[in-house]
Amino acid sequence: MMNFDTPIARNGTGSLKWDRRSDLDPFWVADMDFTSPPEVIDAIHRRVDHGVFGYAVPHSSLVETLQGYLQERIGYACPEEEIIHLGGLVPALSLAARAFGKTGEKVLTCTPIYPPFLGIHHDASMDLISVNHIKINEQWTFDWQALEDKVTPDTKIFLLSNPQNPMGRVFKDEEITQLASFCEKHDLILLSDEIHCDLILDEKRTPHFSALNLPESLRDRTITLLAPSKTYNIAGLGYAFAIIPNDSIRRRFTAVRGHTLPEINCIAYYAAEAAYKHGEPWRQDLLTYLRENRDLLTSTIRQKVPDANVPDIEATYLAWVDCRSLQVRDPVQAAEDSGLFLSDGKFFGEDRCVRINFGTQTKRLKLALSKFCDAMGL
Repeated sequence: MMNFDTPIARNGTGSLKWDRRSDLDPFWVADMDFTSPPEVIDAIHRRVDHGVFGYAVPHSSLVETLQGYLQERIGYACPEEEIIHLGGLVPALSLAARAFGKTGEKVLTCTPIYPPFLGIHHDASMDLISVNHIKINEQWTFDWQALEDKVTPDTKIFLLSNPQNPMGRVFKDEEITQLASFCEKHDLILLSDEIHCDLILDEKRTPHFSALNLPESLRDRTITLLAPSKTYNIAGLGYAFAIIPNDSIRRRFTAVRGHTLPEINCIAYYAAEAAYKHGEPWRQDLLTYLRENRDLLTSTIRQKVPDANVPDIEATYLAWVDCRSLQVRDPVQAAEDSGLFLSDGKFFGEDRCVRINFGTQTKRLKLALSKFCDAMGL
Protein backbone atom coordinates (compact mmCIF):
# COMPACT_ATOMS: atom_id res chain seq x y z
CA MET A 1 0.00 0.00 0.00
CA MET A 2 1.27 3.45 -0.92
CA ASN A 3 2.51 5.58 1.98
CA PHE A 4 0.99 9.02 1.48
CA ASP A 5 2.16 10.24 4.89
CA THR A 6 5.71 10.93 3.76
CA PRO A 7 6.25 14.70 3.45
CA ILE A 8 7.86 15.91 0.23
CA ALA A 9 9.87 19.14 0.14
CA ARG A 10 8.47 21.18 -2.73
CA ASN A 11 9.68 24.71 -1.98
CA GLY A 12 12.11 26.03 -4.54
CA THR A 13 11.17 23.46 -7.19
CA GLY A 14 9.30 25.89 -9.42
CA SER A 15 6.00 24.72 -7.97
CA LEU A 16 3.08 27.07 -8.59
CA LYS A 17 1.42 25.83 -5.42
CA TRP A 18 4.40 26.22 -3.11
CA ASP A 19 6.47 29.01 -4.65
CA ARG A 20 3.83 31.62 -5.54
CA ARG A 21 3.56 32.63 -1.86
CA SER A 22 6.54 30.92 -0.27
CA ASP A 23 5.85 32.80 2.98
CA LEU A 24 2.56 30.90 3.45
CA ASP A 25 1.57 27.25 3.88
CA PRO A 26 -0.29 26.44 0.64
CA PHE A 27 -3.66 24.68 0.49
CA TRP A 28 -4.99 26.33 -2.64
CA VAL A 29 -4.48 25.16 -6.25
CA ALA A 30 -5.62 21.61 -7.17
CA ASP A 31 -2.23 19.92 -6.95
CA MET A 32 -1.62 17.12 -4.43
CA ASP A 33 1.48 16.76 -2.29
CA PHE A 34 2.02 13.11 -3.21
CA THR A 35 4.39 11.47 -5.67
CA SER A 36 2.73 10.03 -8.75
CA PRO A 37 2.30 6.25 -9.10
CA PRO A 38 5.64 4.40 -9.39
CA GLU A 39 4.57 3.00 -12.76
CA VAL A 40 4.11 6.52 -14.09
CA ILE A 41 7.53 7.58 -12.84
CA ASP A 42 9.09 4.44 -14.37
CA ALA A 43 7.42 5.15 -17.72
CA ILE A 44 8.81 8.69 -17.69
CA HIS A 45 12.29 7.38 -16.87
CA ARG A 46 12.14 4.90 -19.76
CA ARG A 47 11.07 7.63 -22.17
CA VAL A 48 13.81 9.96 -20.92
CA ASP A 49 16.40 7.19 -21.29
CA HIS A 50 15.54 7.05 -24.99
CA GLY A 51 17.23 10.43 -25.19
CA VAL A 52 15.39 11.92 -28.17
CA PHE A 53 12.55 14.38 -27.54
CA GLY A 54 11.25 15.36 -30.94
CA TYR A 55 7.71 16.20 -31.98
CA ALA A 56 5.29 13.57 -30.78
CA VAL A 57 2.00 12.03 -31.83
CA PRO A 58 -0.24 9.75 -29.76
CA HIS A 59 1.18 6.25 -30.07
CA SER A 60 -1.13 3.30 -30.71
CA SER A 61 -0.88 1.76 -27.24
CA LEU A 62 -1.94 5.07 -25.67
CA VAL A 63 -5.05 5.17 -27.84
CA GLU A 64 -5.84 1.55 -26.96
CA THR A 65 -5.36 2.35 -23.29
CA LEU A 66 -7.72 5.32 -23.48
CA GLN A 67 -10.32 3.20 -25.24
CA GLY A 68 -9.97 0.51 -22.56
CA TYR A 69 -10.33 3.12 -19.81
CA LEU A 70 -13.46 4.61 -21.39
CA GLN A 71 -15.02 1.17 -21.79
CA GLU A 72 -14.17 -0.05 -18.30
CA ARG A 73 -14.74 3.11 -16.26
CA ILE A 74 -17.55 4.81 -18.20
CA GLY A 75 -19.01 1.99 -20.25
CA TYR A 76 -18.46 3.83 -23.51
CA ALA A 77 -17.08 2.10 -26.62
CA CYS A 78 -15.14 4.95 -28.18
CA PRO A 79 -13.96 4.97 -31.79
CA GLU A 80 -10.49 6.44 -32.15
CA GLU A 81 -11.72 9.32 -34.31
CA GLU A 82 -13.83 10.68 -31.42
CA ILE A 83 -10.72 11.26 -29.26
CA ILE A 84 -9.17 14.72 -29.47
CA HIS A 85 -5.80 14.96 -27.69
CA LEU A 86 -5.17 18.23 -25.87
CA GLY A 87 -2.46 19.99 -23.91
CA GLY A 88 -4.90 20.73 -21.08
CA LEU A 89 -8.58 21.24 -20.31
CA VAL A 90 -8.61 25.01 -19.89
CA PRO A 91 -7.56 25.52 -23.54
CA ALA A 92 -10.42 23.18 -24.48
CA LEU A 93 -12.89 25.48 -22.74
CA SER A 94 -11.55 28.38 -24.75
CA LEU A 95 -11.66 26.39 -27.98
CA ALA A 96 -15.31 25.56 -27.41
CA ALA A 97 -16.19 29.22 -26.90
CA ARG A 98 -14.45 30.19 -30.11
CA ALA A 99 -15.88 27.25 -32.06
CA PHE A 100 -19.53 27.64 -31.11
CA GLY A 101 -19.97 31.27 -30.13
CA LYS A 102 -19.38 34.67 -31.60
CA THR A 103 -19.39 38.26 -30.41
CA GLY A 104 -22.34 39.06 -28.20
CA GLU A 105 -23.59 35.49 -27.83
CA LYS A 106 -23.78 33.81 -24.43
CA VAL A 107 -22.06 31.15 -22.32
CA LEU A 108 -24.13 29.71 -19.46
CA THR A 109 -22.85 28.03 -16.28
CA CYS A 110 -23.68 27.58 -12.59
CA THR A 111 -21.75 28.99 -9.65
CA PRO A 112 -19.68 28.56 -7.60
CA ILE A 113 -17.52 27.08 -10.33
CA TYR A 114 -13.90 26.49 -11.37
CA PRO A 115 -12.62 30.02 -12.18
CA PRO A 116 -11.75 29.54 -15.89
CA PHE A 117 -15.44 28.78 -16.52
CA LEU A 118 -16.08 32.42 -15.62
CA GLY A 119 -13.47 33.80 -18.00
CA ILE A 120 -13.31 31.83 -21.23
CA HIS A 121 -16.19 33.77 -22.80
CA HIS A 122 -13.76 36.67 -23.23
CA ASP A 123 -11.74 34.59 -25.71
CA ALA A 124 -14.68 34.63 -28.11
CA SER A 125 -15.99 38.10 -27.17
CA MET A 126 -19.06 36.38 -25.76
CA ASP A 127 -21.07 37.28 -22.65
CA LEU A 128 -21.45 35.19 -19.51
CA ILE A 129 -24.68 34.15 -17.81
CA SER A 130 -24.28 32.54 -14.39
CA VAL A 131 -26.90 30.91 -12.19
CA ASN A 132 -26.30 29.95 -8.58
CA HIS A 133 -26.62 26.34 -7.52
CA ILE A 134 -29.34 25.84 -4.91
CA LYS A 135 -29.59 23.52 -1.94
CA ILE A 136 -32.52 21.08 -1.88
CA ASN A 137 -32.78 18.49 0.92
CA GLU A 138 -29.29 19.44 2.10
CA GLN A 139 -27.82 18.76 -1.35
CA TRP A 140 -26.55 21.29 -3.88
CA THR A 141 -28.11 20.97 -7.32
CA PHE A 142 -29.29 22.98 -10.32
CA ASP A 143 -31.85 25.75 -10.07
CA TRP A 144 -33.94 24.66 -13.04
CA GLN A 145 -36.35 27.57 -12.91
CA ALA A 146 -33.54 30.12 -12.77
CA LEU A 147 -31.85 28.44 -15.73
CA GLU A 148 -35.06 28.69 -17.74
CA ASP A 149 -35.45 32.31 -16.71
CA LYS A 150 -31.92 33.31 -17.66
CA VAL A 151 -31.20 31.34 -20.84
CA THR A 152 -31.59 33.42 -24.00
CA PRO A 153 -32.02 32.60 -27.71
CA ASP A 154 -28.40 33.60 -28.32
CA THR A 155 -26.99 31.33 -25.59
CA LYS A 156 -24.78 28.72 -27.28
CA ILE A 157 -22.85 26.73 -24.65
CA PHE A 158 -23.46 25.29 -21.20
CA LEU A 159 -20.35 24.65 -19.11
CA LEU A 160 -20.70 21.75 -16.65
CA SER A 161 -18.29 20.58 -13.95
CA ASN A 162 -19.08 17.00 -12.92
CA PRO A 163 -17.93 16.03 -10.32
CA GLN A 164 -18.43 19.62 -9.31
CA ASN A 165 -15.46 21.83 -8.49
CA PRO A 166 -15.42 23.39 -5.90
CA MET A 167 -18.36 21.79 -4.05
CA GLY A 168 -17.39 18.16 -4.53
CA ARG A 169 -20.85 17.13 -5.71
CA VAL A 170 -21.35 14.05 -7.92
CA PHE A 171 -24.46 14.72 -9.97
CA LYS A 172 -26.97 11.90 -10.40
CA ASP A 173 -27.98 10.44 -13.73
CA GLU A 174 -31.38 12.12 -13.63
CA GLU A 175 -29.76 15.53 -13.03
CA ILE A 176 -27.35 15.15 -15.96
CA THR A 177 -30.15 13.85 -18.18
CA GLN A 178 -32.38 16.79 -17.25
CA LEU A 179 -29.52 19.19 -17.95
CA ALA A 180 -28.87 17.57 -21.33
CA SER A 181 -32.59 17.84 -22.15
CA PHE A 182 -32.44 21.53 -21.19
CA CYS A 183 -29.51 21.95 -23.58
CA GLU A 184 -31.42 20.17 -26.35
CA LYS A 185 -34.48 22.35 -25.77
CA HIS A 186 -32.42 25.54 -26.07
CA ASP A 187 -29.98 24.24 -28.73
CA LEU A 188 -26.89 24.46 -26.51
CA ILE A 189 -23.61 22.57 -26.71
CA LEU A 190 -23.09 20.75 -23.41
CA LEU A 191 -19.41 20.96 -22.47
CA SER A 192 -18.86 18.52 -19.59
CA ASP A 193 -15.60 18.84 -17.66
CA GLU A 194 -15.18 15.46 -15.95
CA ILE A 195 -11.56 15.78 -14.91
CA HIS A 196 -12.35 14.71 -11.31
CA CYS A 197 -14.41 11.63 -12.23
CA ASP A 198 -11.74 9.23 -10.94
CA LEU A 199 -11.67 11.02 -7.58
CA ILE A 200 -15.15 9.99 -6.40
CA LEU A 201 -14.71 9.04 -2.76
CA ASP A 202 -17.47 6.41 -2.60
CA GLU A 203 -18.14 5.10 -6.08
CA LYS A 204 -20.81 2.66 -4.95
CA ARG A 205 -22.88 5.32 -3.21
CA THR A 206 -22.36 8.09 -5.76
CA PRO A 207 -21.34 6.55 -9.10
CA HIS A 208 -20.19 8.83 -11.87
CA PHE A 209 -22.69 9.46 -14.65
CA SER A 210 -20.82 10.82 -17.63
CA ALA A 211 -22.21 12.87 -20.49
CA LEU A 212 -21.08 9.86 -22.54
CA ASN A 213 -23.70 7.77 -20.71
CA LEU A 214 -26.56 9.90 -22.02
CA PRO A 215 -28.98 8.55 -24.62
CA GLU A 216 -27.50 8.96 -28.10
CA SER A 217 -29.83 11.80 -29.08
CA LEU A 218 -28.65 13.86 -26.09
CA ARG A 219 -25.02 12.70 -26.18
CA ASP A 220 -24.81 13.92 -29.76
CA ARG A 221 -24.50 17.58 -28.64
CA THR A 222 -21.83 16.95 -25.97
CA ILE A 223 -18.12 17.49 -25.56
CA THR A 224 -16.68 15.47 -22.67
CA LEU A 225 -13.34 16.55 -21.22
CA LEU A 226 -11.12 14.08 -19.35
CA ALA A 227 -7.55 13.88 -18.10
CA PRO A 228 -5.32 11.80 -15.82
CA SER A 229 -3.78 14.97 -14.42
CA LYS A 230 -5.71 15.56 -11.17
CA THR A 231 -6.04 11.91 -10.21
CA TYR A 232 -2.43 10.88 -10.76
CA ASN A 233 -0.84 14.24 -9.90
CA ILE A 234 0.68 14.89 -13.33
CA ALA A 235 -1.00 18.21 -14.15
CA GLY A 236 2.35 19.82 -14.91
CA LEU A 237 2.88 17.49 -17.86
CA GLY A 238 -0.05 19.00 -19.74
CA TYR A 239 -2.16 16.22 -21.21
CA ALA A 240 -5.93 15.89 -21.53
CA PHE A 241 -8.42 14.69 -24.10
CA ALA A 242 -11.91 15.40 -25.36
CA ILE A 243 -14.48 12.88 -26.56
CA ILE A 244 -16.79 14.35 -29.21
CA PRO A 245 -19.25 11.84 -30.70
CA ASN A 246 -20.83 14.17 -33.27
CA ASP A 247 -18.68 14.54 -36.38
CA SER A 248 -19.87 18.07 -37.21
CA ILE A 249 -19.22 19.33 -33.67
CA ARG A 250 -15.85 17.58 -33.64
CA ARG A 251 -14.77 19.20 -36.90
CA ARG A 252 -15.80 22.67 -35.71
CA PHE A 253 -13.94 22.16 -32.42
CA THR A 254 -10.72 20.99 -34.07
CA ALA A 255 -10.83 23.56 -36.88
CA VAL A 256 -10.75 26.53 -34.51
CA ARG A 257 -7.46 25.40 -32.97
CA GLY A 258 -5.55 26.92 -35.84
CA HIS A 259 -1.98 27.55 -34.70
CA THR A 260 -2.87 28.66 -31.19
CA LEU A 261 -2.04 25.49 -29.20
CA PRO A 262 1.44 24.09 -28.52
CA GLU A 263 2.44 20.54 -29.35
CA ILE A 264 1.81 17.96 -26.62
CA ASN A 265 5.16 16.79 -25.29
CA CYS A 266 6.25 13.20 -25.78
CA ILE A 267 6.69 12.50 -22.05
CA ALA A 268 3.08 13.46 -21.30
CA TYR A 269 1.72 10.81 -23.67
CA TYR A 270 3.67 8.02 -21.94
CA ALA A 271 2.81 9.25 -18.45
CA ALA A 272 -0.89 9.27 -19.33
CA GLU A 273 -0.71 5.75 -20.74
CA ALA A 274 1.03 4.41 -17.64
CA ALA A 275 -1.44 6.14 -15.32
CA TYR A 276 -4.49 4.63 -16.98
CA LYS A 277 -2.89 1.23 -17.62
CA HIS A 278 -1.17 0.61 -14.28
CA GLY A 279 -2.39 3.23 -11.79
CA GLU A 280 -5.55 1.60 -10.43
CA PRO A 281 -4.05 0.07 -7.23
CA TRP A 282 -2.43 3.43 -6.45
CA ARG A 283 -5.72 5.21 -7.13
CA GLN A 284 -7.58 2.99 -4.70
CA ASP A 285 -4.97 3.68 -2.00
CA LEU A 286 -5.27 7.39 -2.74
CA LEU A 287 -9.05 7.33 -2.38
CA THR A 288 -8.74 5.64 1.00
CA TYR A 289 -6.35 8.34 2.17
CA LEU A 290 -8.46 11.18 0.77
CA ARG A 291 -11.60 9.83 2.45
CA GLU A 292 -9.86 9.98 5.81
CA ASN A 293 -8.64 13.51 5.14
CA ARG A 294 -12.12 14.53 3.97
CA ASP A 295 -13.68 13.15 7.14
CA LEU A 296 -11.07 14.90 9.29
CA LEU A 297 -11.69 18.23 7.57
CA THR A 298 -15.47 18.16 7.63
CA SER A 299 -15.75 16.95 11.22
CA THR A 300 -13.17 19.44 12.49
CA ILE A 301 -14.72 22.50 10.82
CA ARG A 302 -18.29 21.48 11.64
CA GLN A 303 -17.39 20.98 15.31
CA LYS A 304 -15.12 23.98 15.82
CA VAL A 305 -16.73 26.49 13.45
CA PRO A 306 -20.37 25.35 13.31
CA ASP A 307 -21.56 28.50 11.54
CA ALA A 308 -19.31 27.75 8.58
CA ASN A 309 -20.96 25.60 5.94
CA VAL A 310 -19.08 22.64 4.43
CA PRO A 311 -21.08 20.59 1.91
CA ASP A 312 -20.86 16.83 1.90
CA ILE A 313 -17.78 16.21 -0.22
CA GLU A 314 -18.49 13.32 -2.58
CA ALA A 315 -15.50 13.78 -4.88
CA THR A 316 -12.20 15.61 -5.39
CA TYR A 317 -9.67 16.59 -2.74
CA LEU A 318 -11.10 20.10 -2.50
CA ALA A 319 -13.35 21.45 0.26
CA TRP A 320 -15.66 24.41 -0.24
CA VAL A 321 -16.18 26.36 2.99
CA ASP A 322 -18.90 29.03 3.08
CA CYS A 323 -17.90 31.60 5.70
CA ARG A 324 -20.64 34.14 5.05
CA SER A 325 -22.37 33.45 8.38
CA LEU A 326 -19.18 34.11 10.34
CA GLN A 327 -18.08 37.36 11.92
CA VAL A 328 -14.85 37.25 9.91
CA ARG A 329 -15.26 39.77 7.08
CA ASP A 330 -12.40 38.47 4.92
CA PRO A 331 -11.74 34.74 5.54
CA VAL A 332 -8.93 34.60 2.98
CA GLN A 333 -7.03 37.41 4.70
CA ALA A 334 -7.71 35.90 8.11
CA ALA A 335 -6.28 32.61 6.89
CA GLU A 336 -3.22 34.40 5.50
CA ASP A 337 -2.73 36.15 8.83
CA SER A 338 -2.56 32.64 10.31
CA GLY A 339 0.01 31.55 7.73
CA LEU A 340 -2.31 29.72 5.31
CA PHE A 341 -2.74 30.24 1.57
CA LEU A 342 -6.27 29.23 0.49
CA SER A 343 -8.26 29.70 -2.71
CA ASP A 344 -10.44 32.80 -2.60
CA GLY A 345 -14.12 32.09 -3.24
CA LYS A 346 -14.61 35.31 -5.20
CA PHE A 347 -12.76 33.75 -8.13
CA PHE A 348 -15.37 30.96 -8.13
CA GLY A 349 -18.25 33.42 -8.09
CA GLU A 350 -18.89 33.62 -4.32
CA ASP A 351 -17.44 36.17 -1.89
CA ARG A 352 -16.49 35.23 1.67
CA CYS A 353 -15.95 31.58 0.81
CA VAL A 354 -12.72 29.60 0.59
CA ARG A 355 -11.57 26.38 -1.03
CA ILE A 356 -9.16 24.14 0.89
CA ASN A 357 -7.03 21.49 -0.81
CA PHE A 358 -6.85 18.43 1.47
CA GLY A 359 -4.73 16.36 -0.92
CA THR A 360 -1.77 16.46 1.44
CA GLN A 361 -0.25 14.65 4.40
CA THR A 362 -2.74 14.19 7.25
CA LYS A 363 -0.35 15.56 9.86
CA ARG A 364 0.08 18.77 7.88
CA LEU A 365 -3.67 19.03 7.31
CA LYS A 366 -4.42 18.71 11.03
CA LEU A 367 -2.14 21.62 11.83
CA ALA A 368 -3.67 23.75 9.06
CA LEU A 369 -7.21 22.99 10.23
CA SER A 370 -6.32 24.07 13.75
CA LYS A 371 -5.02 27.38 12.41
CA PHE A 372 -8.01 27.82 10.12
CA CYS A 373 -10.58 27.19 12.84
CA ASP A 374 -8.84 29.56 15.21
CA ALA A 375 -8.77 32.24 12.49
CA MET A 376 -12.46 31.78 11.64
CA GLY A 377 -13.42 31.98 15.30
CA LEU A 378 -12.07 35.48 15.71
